[in-house]
Amino acid sequence: MKKLLTLFGISVFLVACGSSTKTTADLAVSNPIETSIDLTKVTNDQVPVTINPGRFTLETVTYRLPKVVQGTYSISDFGKYVENLKAFDYNGNELTVNKIDTNSWTIANATNLDYLTYWVNDTFDVEVSGGIGGDTPFSPAGTNIEPDNYVLNLHGFIGYFDSLKNNQYKLDVTAPADFVRTSALQNVSEKTSDDGKTITTSYFAPRYFDITDNPMMYGNLDVETFQVGDIKIVLSVFSPNQTHTAKQIGETMKTMMQAQKAYLGDIDSTPRYDIYLYLSRGDADSPKGFGALEHHTSTVVVMPEGMPFEALAESMVDVVSHEFFHIVTPLSVHSEDVHYFDYNNPTFSKHLWMYEGVTEYFATLFQVDQGLVSEEEFYSKIMGKIQTASGMNDTMSFTIMSENVLDEPYASQYYNVYQKGALIGMCIDILMREESNGNRGILSLMKELSNKYGKNKPFEDDKLIAEITAMTYPSVGEFLNTHVVGDVPINYETFFAKVGLELGESKVETNLVQNNGALIFGANQDSGTIYFNGLVTQNSFWNDNGVKPNDIIKSIDGEKVSLQTANQVFQKVFMWQPGTAIEVVLDRDGEEVVIKTNVETSYTIGRTLVPNPNATDAQIALRNAWLKG
Repeated sequence: MKKLLTLFGISVFLVACGSSTKTTADLAVSNPIETSIDLTKVTNDQVPVTINPGRFTLETVTYRLPKVVQGTYSISDFGKYVENLKAFDYNGNELTVNKIDTNSWTIANATNLDYLTYWVNDTFDVEVSGGIGGDTPFSPAGTNIEPDNYVLNLHGFIGYFDSLKNNQYKLDVTAPADFVRTSALQNVSEKTSDDGKTITTSYFAPRYFDITDNPMMYGNLDVETFQVGDIKIVLSVFSPNQTHTAKQIGETMKTMMQAQKAYLGDIDSTPRYDIYLYLSRGDADSPKGFGALEHHTSTVVVMPEGMPFEALAESMVDVVSHEFFHIVTPLSVHSEDVHYFDYNNPTFSKHLWMYEGVTEYFATLFQVDQGLVSEEEFYSKIMGKIQTASGMNDTMSFTIMSENVLDEPYASQYYNVYQKGALIGMCIDILMREESNGNRGILSLMKELSNKYGKNKPFEDDKLIAEITAMTYPSVGEFLNTHVVGDVPINYETFFAKVGLELGESKVETNLVQNNGALIFGANQDSGTIYFNGLVTQNSFWNDNGVKPNDIIKSIDGEKVSLQTANQVFQKVFMWQPGTAIEVVLDRDGEEVVIKTNVETSYTIGRTLVPNPNATDAQIALRNAWLKG
């Protein structure tokens, strides 16, 4: 999973990823669980679902929708979007159903149970904070029900019986005949209605995990297919105002994924990979949690439709490259907590530094390795992560945080997995390059772990660091035990010195929301207002236009600015491009100040990485091995 930045505690932009032991006590015969979703019978923005589990041998059974889904590290409670769940016996009579918690129902006289029915609400149009902080599921893990688009993250529609998660599933989805439909689930058959108005597509899933791991999109979609090596890429785009096209975005994705495949080399991949892109209108009922959620062979992405193409393309490279690299970890290298995932009462691995951090590091490093960005741009991204991580708790054990990620004070530190987690990956990479004369790095380590374990064999969580130490070098084990298990902050300058780099200050390009990663706004909780803080004097655009510290922002381009509207307004500010005409109204000590101008590129003074002019040949060689493999 990758989420994007949070501002004032509200999602503004991108910040931000098993099977179970089977018993057969519940069923006399292990038949596929037959399920159906009918998109032609939507009522009050709800979709009807039917579940036929086969014949039970127990008197009472429990049906659940997931409390947590893999890759999200937060509570989603998909059961709260289910209404009017009913159970029927073989004579069509209702059976007694008791809702025992938010996500679970027990059915009495289950030996007579024929099928369940219920209605599902979507999550997109009830989002308050983009699924960050537990209000609603993170948008790319959520669901959408609109006349022209359905985002079918199936864990939001289809549940499971406790001991039957390893049973096969047959899923029928009925939709208007003119809908475009995309899914990587095995398509068993299609049946057109007698009047030709609807098509029912039958899919097969080997177990419940495959239901949760294979999202779908239906509706007015724009689809492009292209080949990257031996992988078929299917890009499905929903752009409600047809602002962006799959063909245009596909060119960027193809270039990026070709570079990723070249970077990964011979690591196991997949014959097909789906990218589902939902572009949000930006209105009150639209999703607000921008980023992506990975699956074994696909990713769901939610982005603002109003982004200029250049900004959208850059963001897609960042988030989709991150998700695609998840084919390494946790999809090929993962612990028992991931492999035997409990959707209702999950436990979490200690190693988010690897699952999300190393994945994010790969997504950053491969771009300079494959020549997609310059070394200077790569250094800027690394410094941005250091800057952001410095604003979080740098003395918290990463393994303790990971294991307790649903609870405070750890939950609010989750975003650091994309910052310090990536920097942990960088440090291990440099250490391994140093110890091996440039021949081994963290990618080779992950390949070795992937070869040892793979998709179907989990590692033991408590033994991973000792195992990595044995596979690499004592210095790597010491680093992990000191800075990942332990709570000692990392001195990054020590690692930069190994590759002949040093920190310096210079003029760096920034945006109109931050100075090199530091927010230039503050919030007054009592008055509900947003103001420029002291850092605005170091942001060339605002400073040159006369903005002063403590200026209250009354409106931007006619939109009132407050704590309630900050998320929506500053998304747009972040996406401003040079040449855009703007009007900003300020309150300066009770006097109204109006700024009408065109946007220009903004600069600030920031710390940067620069080559040490006194670097040795060995340090330069190590740097080249680090950046170019």
